[in-house]
Amino acid sequence: MGLNGVRFLSIVSLILVFASTIVVMVNNIQAVNAFMDKRGDSSMEGCDYIEGSTVPNQPAGIFWAVVSSLLIIFQTVVLLLSELSWPKEFFEHYFPVLGDGFGLGALGIFQALISTQILSHHVDDFTLVAAFFLFALGCVNMLLGLIFRESAKQRRSITSWRAESKGVLPSHTGSSNAPTFVNASPAFVTRSFTGGSEKEKELASDHPDTAEFNTWRSTEKAGYGFGRQGEKAAGLRGFILQRPEESLPRYATPPPSHNRQSQHQEHHVNLARNASVASTSSSFASPYRESTQTAADNDARVHPPAVKTPTFKSSPTAL
Repeated sequence: MGLNGVRFLSIVSLILVFASTIVVMVNNIQAVNAFMDKRGDSSMEGCDYIEGSTVPNQPAGIFWAVVSSLLIIFQTVVLLLSELSWPKEFFEHYFPVLGDGFGLGALGIFQALISTQILSHHVDDFTLVAAFFLFALGCVNMLLGLIFRESAKQRRSITSWRAESKGVLPSHTGSSNAPTFVNASPAFVTRSFTGGSEKEKELASDHPDTAEFNTWRSTEKAGYGFGRQGEKAAGLRGFILQRPEESLPRYATPPPSHNRQSQHQEHHVNLARNASVASTSSSFASPYRESTQTAADNDARVHPPAVKTPTFKSSPTAL
């Protein structure tokens, strides 16, 4: 806000100098016309300046006085546009010292040069006050240029404030809500699937301890992970790796042995097997071939037993 306050005062001083220069130029032309009317007067011939003007009494004095006023007007217009940052592309390409890439030091120097050019002549009160005001603002701009350097115009820029007020997080404009992933580089993919380049393979053969990490480690530092190689490397460097104490959180389930005992106490299951009747026939005998069936099977089929007990067929070679 302070930089923009100085910027506003600088614009006001440039407008005042622009108006006062036009007044000075008009007064000079009127004084020269009055001098031309009184050319025959001997008292006016010996003066260094034409009475009531800043025009020197010499050949082409009025011409250079008007040119000086026009140049001051042109410079104030350029500095005014520079303070307004318009047109921005013009200053960036054709006058970069007044663009955003430079600070306020060059602007202050130009303002001091214009004001000293005006104050070096005898002028009226309005022009005198405007020139003093412009010189004071030029000194302030030079001081700010030394403090903030090239970042002064970026700090006071209104467009940069609007860009920062939009927020840091990017806005998603696509139709899909899927997250955006960054593609891996082709060199990384090739190194991951092919095991690295020939140079890395040679390094792996020279150092077998780190051969399994060559496809993932960088060229400067080797990563050993959390296994045996990592513990070995940490021990060589003087670090001691301690295992954390085994503990369960409060919400953890009881151990499996406790669950098995409780379930066994609640549900008693009878695991006793009844006596089975072993048959001498093979378990792969076909029921449709009468020749392979034995007489015991036929009797059992015709006269079933009174008590229905499960019968298991097995062979001596069964596993």
